[in-house]
Amino acid sequence: MTDSKYFTTTKKGEIFELKSELNSDKKEKKKEAVKKVIASMTVGKDVSALFPDVVNCMQTDNLELKKLVYLYLMNYAKSQPDMAIMAVNTFVKDCEDSNPLIRALAVRTMGCIRVDKITEYLCEPLRKCLKDEDPYVRKTAAVCVAKLYDISSSMVEDQGFLDQLKDLLSDSNPMVVANAVAALSEINEASVSGRPLVEMNAPTINKLLTALNECTEWGQVFILDALSNYSPRDAREAHSICERITPRLAHANAAVVLSAVKVLMKLMEMVSADTELVSTLSRKLAPPLVTLLSAEPEVQYVALRNINLVVQKRPDILKHEMKVFFVKYNDPIYVKLEKLDIMIRLASQANIAQVLGELKEYATEVDVDFVRKAVRAIGRCAIKVEPSAERCVSTLLELIQTKVNYVVQEAIVVIKDIFRKYPNKYESIISTLCENLDTLDEPEARASMVWIVGEYAERIDNADELLDSFLEGFHDENAQVQLQLLTAVVKLFLKRPADTQELVQHVLSLATQDSDNPDLRDRGFIYWRLLSTDPAAAKEVVLADKPLISEETDLLEPTLLDELICHISSLASVYHKPPTAFVEGRGAGVRKSLPSRGVVAEETSTQQPTVIPNQESLIGDLLSMDIGGPPPAPAPSSNVDLLAGGLDVLLGGGPEPGASAAAVPGGASGLLGDIFAVSAAPASYVPPKQCWLPADKGKGLEIWGTFSRQNGQPRMEMTFTNKAMQPMTGFAIQLNKNSFGVYPVGGLAVGAVGAGAGAEAALPLATHGPVQRMDPLNNLQVAIKNNIDVFYFACLIPAHILFTEDGQLDKRVFLTTWKEIPAANEVQHTLSNVVGTADSIAQKMTLNNIFTIAKRNVEGQDMLYQSLKLTNNIWVLLELKLQPGNPEATLSLKSRTVEVATCIFQAYEAIIKS
Repeated sequence: MTDSKYFTTTKKGEIFELKSELNSDKKEKKKEAVKKVIASMTVGKDVSALFPDVVNCMQTDNLELKKLVYLYLMNYAKSQPDMAIMAVNTFVKDCEDSNPLIRALAVRTMGCIRVDKITEYLCEPLRKCLKDEDPYVRKTAAVCVAKLYDISSSMVEDQGFLDQLKDLLSDSNPMVVANAVAALSEINEASVSGRPLVEMNAPTINKLLTALNECTEWGQVFILDALSNYSPRDAREAHSICERITPRLAHANAAVVLSAVKVLMKLMEMVSADTELVSTLSRKLAPPLVTLLSAEPEVQYVALRNINLVVQKRPDILKHEMKVFFVKYNDPIYVKLEKLDIMIRLASQANIAQVLGELKEYATEVDVDFVRKAVRAIGRCAIKVEPSAERCVSTLLELIQTKVNYVVQEAIVVIKDIFRKYPNKYESIISTLCENLDTLDEPEARASMVWIVGEYAERIDNADELLDSFLEGFHDENAQVQLQLLTAVVKLFLKRPADTQELVQHVLSLATQDSDNPDLRDRGFIYWRLLSTDPAAAKEVVLADKPLISEETDLLEPTLLDELICHISSLASVYHKPPTAFVEGRGAGVRKSLPSRGVVAEETSTQQPTVIPNQESLIGDLLSMDIGGPPPAPAPSSNVDLLAGGLDVLLGGGPEPGASAAAVPGGASGLLGDIFAVSAAPASYVPPKQCWLPADKGKGLEIWGTFSRQNGQPRMEMTFTNKAMQPMTGFAIQLNKNSFGVYPVGGLAVGAVGAGAGAEAALPLATHGPVQRMDPLNNLQVAIKNNIDVFYFACLIPAHILFTEDGQLDKRVFLTTWKEIPAANEVQHTLSNVVGTADSIAQKMTLNNIFTIAKRNVEGQDMLYQSLKLTNNIWVLLELKLQPGNPEATLSLKSRTVEVATCIFQAYEAIIKS
C-alpha cells in the first residue's frame, strides 16, 4: 500500500487518537503515527499540539523514525521554542552516535532550527562534527556553519568556526572541500563589511584545483565559482589555472561548463590579447558552448543568453560557428528569438550570404513575432555589413512583394533606417513603398512611411495627396504618427511652398488647436512661429542634415557587460541585469567586475559598441543638445530637440566632450573650450583646514588638516603645532580600514617640532587598501603617534578628492547606463545659495573630475548632464537643473550604488560655493 493512506482519514478526534498512538509501546504503531502527523503537517493542518509527544519519539534507534521526528521539529520549533529545548539533549547525544548518518542528521537539523535558545547548544556538537572522522559528517557540518552564521554571525566568529572552516579547505575528501567552499562563499556574501572573510591565496587555490577533479558536479560548481573571485598575481599563474580548469569544459553538466567558461573569460582578461593562450582558449571555448545547444530547450535558452554575453565580449570565439545558431523548425519561440539575436551579432562579410538566405526563409514562417524579428534582422544586417546592403534591400523588396501585411510593415520600418544609413543610394524603391501605403495599420510602420514621404517629398510627385490622406483621421492616429505627420507636412511645405500652403495651415491648426497632446501642441507652435517669423531659419532647422544612423545592435553598456560576465551561469546572465536590479538584501550590493588590463582596455575602446536608441526615449530627448558645438541661440535650441528625431544630435558626429584638458587645442571655442582650455588651468577645490585634533586632547599637539587631489593622487595636508613645553619627535601615522581603501603612501615626513613651533606635512594617499564600510561612508579614523603618546581622531574625506580623471562617459554609454539603472536608484537633492552660470559651474565641476557630457536649455532652465567615477570604480550619473536668477538648483543622481549619494551631494555643495 502507498503512503497516500496517511493523507485520508474521516476519524473524529484525530489529534487525540494520534496522541495515544504516539505514546504506544509498539514501535511500528509509533512510526505509523508519526507518518500521519507529518502527512497532516504537509497538507497544512496544525499539529503543533502534539509537539511533546513527537519529541518523546526521538529516543529511538530507527533511522527512518528519527528523520521524520527531525522533520517535524524543524517545522514547529520556531512556534514552540520553549518546548524545543526538550530535544536538545537528544541532539547532543545523537551528535556522538556511532552511526555517522545519525551524527550528520542531528547536526543538520540543529542548524535548520532557527531558535536562539537551541543555537547556544549547537556550538559544541558542531565543533566536534567539524573534526569528525567521517567525511560525510564533516561536509554536513561545513554547511551547518553557514546556516549558523545566518542566525548569529557574531557567534560563528567568536567561537572560531571560520578558522575551522578554512582548515576544511585542506581536507583529504574533495566533497568536504567543496562544501567548505560553498559555506565560505555564502558567509562572504552575507558579510556586513562587504570584504571577504577568507583571502584566497596561491596555496588555497592549488588545494581547490586538486579537489576539483574528484568532487561531484555541484561541488565543482562551488569550487569554480570561488575560483572566479580570485585574481592571479600574474599572467603565468593565470595560464596555469586555465590549463587545470579547461578539462571541465568537457563535463556533461551544463552548470559546470558555464562556471568553467566564467572563470576562463575572467582569466583571459589577465593576459595580453595577442598571446597564444588567448587564441587557444578561444578555440577551446567554442565546442562546449555549441554542445550546450543540443540539450533540451530550457537549457538551450539559458545557454543562449550566456552565449549572447560571451559574443558581445569576445565575438571571435564563435565567429566560425554560425550554422549552429540557425533556427530549427521545432525550436520554441524563445529559443528562436535568442538564436536570431546571436546570428545578427555574428554576421560579417564572410557569412552574410548564408545569414541572408536563412533570414529570408524565416520571413515565410507562420509565427508572426518570429517573422517580424527576422525582417528586422535583415535591416540590421544591411546597416552592420555595408557591402551586403544592396542584397539586403533586394531581399526586403522581395518580401514586400509577398503582400503579407505584417511583413510589409516591418520591412518599411527597417528601410527607413537603411535610408538614413545610406543617403541618396536606395531612394529608387520609394515608389514601391508608396504602393503599400493603404495596407499600413501599425503606428510604427505608418510613422516610418510618413517620415519617408516627408524626407523625400521632392522625389514623390503626389506627396501632398499621400500626406493629406493621413490627415483625414489625424485625431485617431497614434501620437508617434501625429508628430511625424506634422514634421513631414512642414518639410513638404519648405520644399514646395507654392502648392502646399493650405495643407500646412490645416495640419498646424490640427496640432495646436484641436489636440490635447502637449508634445504635439508645443512642436506645432514652434513650427508656426518659425515659419511666420523666419522661414530661412525654419529651413535650416527642419531640413538640416541628419547624422548617419549607427549600427542597430542593442549591445550592453561595457561596464555592465563586464559585470554580467562575472555572473555567467547565474540568473543575472539570463536576465541581462546586475543582481542589484532583482535581488534585495544581503549580497545584492556586492559588485563584481573584470580585472582591467592595459591591452584589454585598449582593445575594448576600439570596439566601442554603437547603439540605435529608441526615439521616444525621454533621456535622449533631454540630452539632445551636443556640448561640442558653439552655444546655440535660445529659440533654435528647442527646435533642435523637437524636430531632429530625439537622440540623433546627442549620438551623432561632431567633437566628443573633451576627454582631458590636454586634448583640447588652444584655439578651442564654445563651451568645450571654456571648460577644458588649459591656458591658465586653475586648481581643483581644496576645502579649508579644520581642527582635527585640539591641543587639549593631543597633550599639547594640535593638528589642522584638509584633503586635496594633485596629479591624480589624493593627499592629506596637515599643520602640526606644538603647544606643549617639550619638543615632539618620532611622528608616525596609521589609517584604519575605511570604505574607499584609503591608506598612506610612505611615512609622515615631520621632523622634530620644538615647543611653540609648527610644521607642515603633505601625505600622499593610495586607494587600493583593505576596505571596511564606515558610517558615514567617507569617515576616516586616524592614529598619530609621537614620543609623547598615540592620539586618535576621525575626519571626513571630501568625496571629490576620490573622483578619478577617467570619469568621463561616452555619450552613448551615458545614455544606455542611465536607462539601465533602475528608477529606484535615482536620488534627488536641492542645492541652495547657488551662484554662477551653467557654464561657470560646469567649469568648476570639470576641475574636480565631474565631467559634463551634455548641456541644454529647457523652458528657461539650464540642464547639465554629468558623470564621475570614484576610485573604487563606482560610476555616478548626474543631472543638474539650474534656473537663472534662482539660488536653488535640483541635482538628480543615478548610480548602481546609491549609498554614495550623500557624499556626492556634500561635494557638490562645497564645490559650487567655493
